[in-house]
Amino acid sequence: MTEPLSDPERELALSYAAAPIRPHLRTLWRLDERFGAIVAGTTETTIGEMRLLWWREAIAISDEGAKAEPLLEQVAGAIEATRSDAAEWGAMAEGWHALLQEPLEAQELDRFANERGGRLFTLSAEILSGSAEPFVTAAGRGWALADLSSRISDADARSEARAMARKMFDDAGKTRWPRSLRPLGALAMLARRDAVSRRPRRQGSPVRVARMAWHGLTGR
Repeated sequence: MTEPLSDPERELALSYAAAPIRPHLRTLWRLDERFGAIVAGTTETTIGEMRLLWWREAIAISDEGAKAEPLLEQVAGAIEATRSDAAEWGAMAEGWHALLQEPLEAQELDRFANERGGRLFTLSAEILSGSAEPFVTAAGRGWALADLSSRISDADARSEARAMARKMFDDAGKTRWPRSLRPLGALAMLARRDAVSRRPRRQGSPVRVARMAWHGLTGR
């Protein structure tokens, strides 16, 4: 059994997925959390880059590294079960790598959005429904930047990330999410609201939980 995610809203969103695929989806998102933890705990850029590179290479040959890192064994199992591309899972590290660059400017933010958010949502959609429409990838890019803007202290980077997120959500359009993709839709819906709100994000608040439940029922 896979461990729950550290982020309660993401864990709640994934609970809307069908039970047979939920563990594989959770493993993908736990890998994303691991990449984020590496960046958050990095005080020296070179070391952070080396750790992300190790993970990216280890995923490609995860059977050899599974004994040293339990999450790799779970990743290997999920990739095999979902017939996913291991290189695509590992490539999410490229998005997190962009955050190791200082200062954070539009080019790095765009790479983060594409390689982390766009790829994470695309892979998730493929697990959930077998394919990913362009609006899913665009929503993932916006989600990643809205999430980042709530976590960084640099005011300029935060403002730029929010502005870029709004543009990406505009590109995604307002779509009624199909039932199979509503785990992603719930997260994108909250992120879209966060990107336009001037209030601090209150993760796990009753209002947000209720809004996620409504999205789960309606797709909006």
